[in-house]
Amino acid sequence: MMEVLIMGTMKERQREVQLYRGQIPSPGRPTIAWRQDRVAFWAEIAKGEKTDDAAKAAGVSSPVGYRWFRHAGGVNPCLPPTVTGRYLSFAEREDIALFKAQGAGVREIARRLKRSPSTISRELRRNASTRTFRLEYKASLAQWHAERHARRPKTAKLVKNKALHDYVQDRLSGRVHAADGRVLGPEGPKWQGKNKPHRGDRRWVQGWSPEQIAQRLKIDFPHDESMRISHEAIYQALYVESRGALKRELAACLRSGRALRIPRKRVGRRAWDHVTNDVLISERPAEVEDRAVPGHWEGDLIIGLQRSAIGTVVERTTRFTMLVHLPREKGYGEQPARKNRPALAGYGRSR
Repeated sequence: MMEVLIMGTMKERQREVQLYRGQIPSPGRPTIAWRQDRVAFWAEIAKGEKTDDAAKAAGVSSPVGYRWFRHAGGVNPCLPPTVTGRYLSFAEREDIALFKAQGAGVREIARRLKRSPSTISRELRRNASTRTFRLEYKASLAQWHAERHARRPKTAKLVKNKALHDYVQDRLSGRVHAADGRVLGPEGPKWQGKNKPHRGDRRWVQGWSPEQIAQRLKIDFPHDESMRISHEAIYQALYVESRGALKRELAACLRSGRALRIPRKRVGRRAWDHVTNDVLISERPAEVEDRAVPGHWEGDLIIGLQRSAIGTVVERTTRFTMLVHLPREKGYGEQPARKNRPALAGYGRSR
């Protein structure tokens, strides 16, 4: 009898909360970092720092940093560092929770924070926690609710305009359609979903670049303003998961072949294992510059498809060039590739 009474009281209280605030869907799991953490993370990424170092500077774990970078496709969301004074800050929400715990009323809290009483009342009504039996206000959950409500996702232009979507996707993939809609020509290579496809799996020889597509739209549709899109919007449709307009497999059609955007400063700071300071052009002796002294050679490497490679050696004074054939490793192509097992992948798995 007592259990039935408690259940009835909880349902009545939940019904009162629903009538007070409206029907409240479950928002999911609270975030583990705030806006200022994401701003600090992307600021470090813009400087060229690696994801681990950027996450450490922002005060979050490496898995969180990798998740932010992957979900954004490497595209900086360009969040402003601070919000305007029109909205409550996290420090003000902490003061509201403290004053409310001390028993202060809405007008008293508004007077202390120099805010309108309606602002405080609306904050206590909208962003209070309803996961417990009674209505509670916590600063962390209130900040989470506020950031979730502040999102204003816009529908991508390629999602709304089917004709524009088909035009961009066909030009990007390099497909040619017949009058009845059939795809003409042989099927191109298929991308397996990895970050940077091998050059043999790319279709950028047949496809158009986003810049070419954006400029060609003005020629093919001179009087249709709805058939306009920038090349950056096409890139973001490929990189950012939330866009969802173009297939991620079309990243193989890009000139770079990347499925994620990499900041230019990070690319400039990338260190290659086979390049040391001794072979850099900036480190060569001064007498090599004028090509007056013979005997100085320059070497380079040409890597082709199917792991083929040719080395070039050029004498700087006479321009005498030698090509060095670099054979493939012993056993290459003799054994068919087998899928790695989930227990132990790579070369260490048992055969």
